[in-house]
Amino acid sequence: MKGKVVVGMSGGVDSSVTAYLLKKQGFEVIGLFMKNWEEEGEVCTAAQDWQDVVSVSDRLGIPFYGVNFAQEYKDRVFSYFLEESKRGRTPNPDILCNREIKFDALYKKAKELGADFLATGHYTRTDQEGRLLRGLDPNKDQSYFLHAVKQDILKDVLFPIGALPKPEVRRLAEEAGLSTAEKQDSTGICFIGERNFRNFLSEFIPFSPGPILSVEGEKVGEHVGLPFYTLGQRKGMGIGGKGDAWFVCYKDVEKNTLIVAQGGNHPALFKSHLTASNPTWIAEEPRFPLSCTAKIRYRQADQACTVTPTPHGLEVHFQEPQRAVTPGQSIVFYQGELCLGGAVID
Repeated sequence: MKGKVVVGMSGGVDSSVTAYLLKKQGFEVIGLFMKNWEEEGEVCTAAQDWQDVVSVSDRLGIPFYGVNFAQEYKDRVFSYFLEESKRGRTPNPDILCNREIKFDALYKKAKELGADFLATGHYTRTDQEGRLLRGLDPNKDQSYFLHAVKQDILKDVLFPIGALPKPEVRRLAEEAGLSTAEKQDSTGICFIGERNFRNFLSEFIPFSPGPILSVEGEKVGEHVGLPFYTLGQRKGMGIGGKGDAWFVCYKDVEKNTLIVAQGGNHPALFKSHLTASNPTWIAEEPRFPLSCTAKIRYRQADQACTVTPTPHGLEVHFQEPQRAVTPGQSIVFYQGELCLGGAVID
């Protein structure tokens, strides 16, 4: 035996194959299913996901448990999501969920169960020192979402599928006879599910309609409430007329005004630098000025930049202007395969 490992099982194919591979490698495997949201008339697929965890665990012959982190999620993730949204920002709850729930609450539960390691189905890797590396499949790499997890946690975490492409993961699931082999990947935020985002958010956040102005100051429409828009957004504004499409380039929260520009390459959509706060570094803080690459959103290609510290966080200057720099989202820093950490864009 190589030791005891708790696998965070979501009911999806990635965590199922994670458990399968570790069992095959000789680990003592325990499955642990997290429930992070509770509501009458479930919008999450928690019941079906639990059934899939049961099915996969039975197939693999491993014990499994369920744990309810709904209160922790509301206190430590959802409340932040609401506060940021009220400020007109665009938060990323997945990043906070990883730091606060999966790699804190779940990690501690794994240790309570006597596990040597926690394992998850993320497409990322670590080195022997517990530093975070990109997943080998560039289309699936999830290091962006784990940049706020510290090295002392990561050294006890296993990512068995981090070196695999998704088609290979599905092939392994089929080979093992796992019921999740063809299960569709979950998308979006669990607590919103399939319902209308605007209707859901309006239950929690006060909002009021206001003007949509062009960058030249001309009124071109009415918005339904600033929390429902994000920078770079094209659709859903109800602005017609001739010429190029309109894009959100700024939200003036004080004046309850949405500023838009016409054309996807309008200069108002681009910024050559940004400020960011609450930086977190996976290992030690780097030396400044830091020359590296960065992503300001998940699926973006790496962008060359220089990072310097400020009294309130970081200032980042890019070699090339960046489109739709969005307050509330995370900027994540890399040197080659190594993910250094990140910060929240202001």
